[in-house]
Amino acid sequence: MANLNNSKSNFTQTLLMVDRDSQMKAFLFVPPCVIFLFVNGVMIFTLRKNKFFKETSRYILFGHMLWVDTLSLIMSLVLYLYGISRLSMLKNVCLFLLIAVSSLIQVSILNLALMSLERYVAICFPLRHADITTYGRTHMAIGVVWMIGLIQSFSELIIFYAIDSTNTAMNVFCSRTTLFRLQIYTKLDIAFTCVFFVSVCFIIIFTYASIAIVAKSASGDKVSAKKANKTVLLHLIQMGLCAASILIGVIQEAIFVYTDYMTTLNVMYFCFLVFIIFPRCLSPLIYGLRDQAFSCLFKYYFTCGKGKIKPVGIEQCIVATM
Repeated sequence: MANLNNSKSNFTQTLLMVDRDSQMKAFLFVPPCVIFLFVNGVMIFTLRKNKFFKETSRYILFGHMLWVDTLSLIMSLVLYLYGISRLSMLKNVCLFLLIAVSSLIQVSILNLALMSLERYVAICFPLRHADITTYGRTHMAIGVVWMIGLIQSFSELIIFYAIDSTNTAMNVFCSRTTLFRLQIYTKLDIAFTCVFFVSVCFIIIFTYASIAIVAKSASGDKVSAKKANKTVLLHLIQMGLCAASILIGVIQEAIFVYTDYMTTLNVMYFCFLVFIIFPRCLSPLIYGLRDQAFSCLFKYYFTCGKGKIKPVGIEQCIVATM
């Protein structure tokens, strides 16, 4: 009886520690997400306010990335708050959120690879860039990215409703481990993880190595060469983080088997923050604020027209980059 009471007491203490830890993490996690959602919203508004941005392939892909990352950030935030609150959710709603987040992450990664290919064509083949990256071809490429990104989600939906008979409850704790219990989900996830990781890594290494070589050889002085290499390095780090997010499921499976409960929660929180949230927040800083034409408009709208930049100056910035 004494041992049973001690076990209950230890379990209660563990739950209290988890609750305090979750509340602290939520306090540190939610406000930055809300801030970056606001920043993304202003950037999307900025892109929609100018015809030049809506017709240029680089900014079309950037706008698509902002929409995908914003939706992914919102859904990840909802799932995280449900998780730390230990609230149950309707099975079908949980299924939609999990599959949507998974699809958005894959589409975001593929879109970043597409953006790197667009920059590769712009820098390595500048004379053919306008012919290759037309408005129609850019949207066609985005459609192909969505088709590829939805393959795994449709496969999981078919398995869930046609084969899986383990989910009979209407309300569940929303996570992939509780909803997708069959071994076939794990095999499917590993297969797609390997294909996506190898493909994206190949594109990253090939395009940015080529861009770095061309940028260095085309620079007339060391200062401009150093600036070009620094930009490429920042893009490479961001792309690497997004590519690494594909491996989160594999990492979670491994730590769940070989570590204790608290360590598992901490590692999963770290992976979620670094590989899912951080890249979603880093993208606008890399692709938006470092672009002269876009940053002019963004700063103007971000300050509600109260900044030093006037509308005439904004148009001059855009013309200067054409």
